[in-house]
Amino acid sequence: MAISRRSFVEMSALAGTTIALTACGGSKGSDKASSADSSKSSSKKEAKVLKGGGSNIIYVITPSVSNPAFKAEADGATDEAKKMGYEVKANSHDDDANKQSELFDSAIADKAAAIICDNAGADATVEAVKKAAKAGIPTFLIDREITTTGDAIAQIIADNNQGASDVAQTFVDAMGEKGNYVELLGKESDTNAKVRSEAFHAVIDQYKDMKMLEQQTANWEQTQAYDKMETLIQTYGDKIQGVVSGNDTMLQGACAALEAHNMNVPVVGVDGSDEARDLIKQGKATATALQQFDVIARTAVQEADKYLKDGSTGEDEKQLIPCIVITKDNADKLNGFVYTE
Repeated sequence: MAISRRSFVEMSALAGTTIALTACGGSKGSDKASSADSSKSSSKKEAKVLKGGGSNIIYVITPSVSNPAFKAEADGATDEAKKMGYEVKANSHDDDANKQSELFDSAIADKAAAIICDNAGADATVEAVKKAAKAGIPTFLIDREITTTGDAIAQIIADNNQGASDVAQTFVDAMGEKGNYVELLGKESDTNAKVRSEAFHAVIDQYKDMKMLEQQTANWEQTQAYDKMETLIQTYGDKIQGVVSGNDTMLQGACAALEAHNMNVPVVGVDGSDEARDLIKQGKATATALQQFDVIARTAVQEADKYLKDGSTGEDEKQLIPCIVITKDNADKLNGFVYTE
């Protein structure tokens, strides 16, 4: 999979402004970006090369694959690693930092070549990554960042700020730039929940006739989102004219609760799941921002392979993969977190 670095350089020049929907939709699936902060704090200086533990095993560690987004990244990383001749051990930490630490211990005991990890906590994961590095095993983080630089070899994530900003603008347009809405927040310990919510508000709060009635945390979960949405409907009724959701699993719960009350209002999320795509096609949801989990995971494996062979990825530690806003107009191009032009 060729990575077009030039296109991200051009995109980075626009970092101070919200990227237009058409620009986002036209991004190549494999475009790679580096965050503005990374140019200052992280980079190509991989002083001490970690040569791996000595085996041909790549560990793939993710949250529960019952979430289709995490299944997509686990499957993508596994497939890419096997294509490159590696043995793969894929496991879920279920967002439990202690279980994640045990899986890192297993990788060290197995003398893993590298670890690909969607982590269980920005702070809690730092020591696990350092422990692996001490054993000579490089870690390549995907989807979620940690709070330090210089410990993981790469932190490859979706551009949550750009994706949430773009889908928020789509939401505002669908609302006619006015009306009351509620927000469903993700897990508070997850950096992405904060980034997405802040990006939503950076756009929505510019419109004086848009009013948020309430925020509720639903921890990325569909059932919790349904229950929280049910409570919000009981409280506000038809005063609710729109819903912004931190991810698509919560979007599904919100849409189900709204449908149960015969309410059809603009609803947006972030992830780009097939379930959200189908709700969009049915007119029950408005839009989602596709995080290209398959591209992110495969990119991490490619960089791990390059690092193990050459001693460098050739890239900055922190890298952003652009999101693509999915609406009724382009929903047919999305399948299994893969967007095809």
